[in-house]
Amino acid sequence: MKVLVTGANGFVGCATATRLQALPGLTVVRAVRRAMATPDPLAPCVSVGDLDGQTDWSMALAGVDAVVHTAARVHVMQDATADPLAEFRRVNVQGALNLARQAAQAGVRRLVFISSIKVNGEVTFPGRPFTAHDRPAPVDAYGISKHEAEEGLRDIALQMGMEVAIIRPPLVYGPGVKANFAALMRAVQRGWPLPLGAVHNQRSLVGLDNLVDLIATCLVHPNAANQTFLVSDGQDLSTLELVQGLARAAEVSAHLWPVPVWVLQAGAALLGRKNAVQRLCANLQVDISHTQTLLHWTPPVGVDTGLRRAFAAPPQQ
Repeated sequence: MKVLVTGANGFVGCATATRLQALPGLTVVRAVRRAMATPDPLAPCVSVGDLDGQTDWSMALAGVDAVVHTAARVHVMQDATADPLAEFRRVNVQGALNLARQAAQAGVRRLVFISSIKVNGEVTFPGRPFTAHDRPAPVDAYGISKHEAEEGLRDIALQMGMEVAIIRPPLVYGPGVKANFAALMRAVQRGWPLPLGAVHNQRSLVGLDNLVDLIATCLVHPNAANQTFLVSDGQDLSTLELVQGLARAAEVSAHLWPVPVWVLQAGAALLGRKNAVQRLCANLQVDISHTQTLLHWTPPVGVDTGLRRAFAAPPQQ
């Protein structure tokens, strides 16, 4: 089987391409915006330019049986774009649907689309995790664009006969992780005191190895066709437990202050960081029973191992 992986120099795309290339019977084509050297002559790299509704995928799709679409405009914490939703739609909606149409016309059998749990929403109530069958309720521009892309892909699958499998991950961590998770790793590793000792929420995360394993499963499993899957490590953590787990993984002591959550929220509101503190303090749980039952899949890597592996590469800025 020949598989095209888009966004192959990104956090998820690179790990996916590397894992798939190691599997017997698979040949991987790596699609990136700009040409890049690859040490593996059996893993050709194709430059496709910017991702939007006009991208020409013909060279990348030649002879391809399946596509894993990880390329996207990702969630931006401080978005300076004049119209963020329009920009997310240009890349994440128009770009994805353009790829899917060309893939179907080229005879691609299946497309695995990496979406986001933000399609479901931002927070969950205790005992009520998100499920794959919930009515979508995206809040921000990124989540809206992913939802619209999902809807368009389902229409293309229905009209053109190509199978589509959709995966909605929560926060993904692993070697090379960036943004807020990387900042938290650095803070823990350096022994900085953190005011998170009283945060007893529950959040679902997914280690990079577990997400990539599910992607590989969705490429070939017959039950993955035209389904939507939620994914996690199968073990939810409070922010307190996450910091403690990171400290164990880094082999340092966790320095935690039990600051009440309402104090954190009040301070964040004053500093304009309300959303950042919500991600640290609120609940966001996902139910992966549908994924496990339909695909006979279990996350292969435990949380402690996943956190240790996250320190295998220096946290990114």
